[in-house]
Amino acid sequence: MLSFLWNATRGYPLRPWASPYLRWRMETYWGLHADEITAREFFTFSWRHRQELLRFLAWAGRMHRRA
Repeated sequence: MLSFLWNATRGYPLRPWASPYLRWRMETYWGLHADEITAREFFTFSWRHRQELLRFLAWAGRMHRRA
């Protein structure tokens, strides 16, 4: 689970909202343009969708262990 977060924020571990990968995923999921995502919008999104994000991270962890 943590390995996915580390890889998804590669190069931006202290500023995950600046990660191109996470911005792209939020754009795909939320519909907000990736260039317009701010730290506030990132954390608002993360808080509102925390159950779904935790479920995804658990799934990613299971897939990583199987690989």
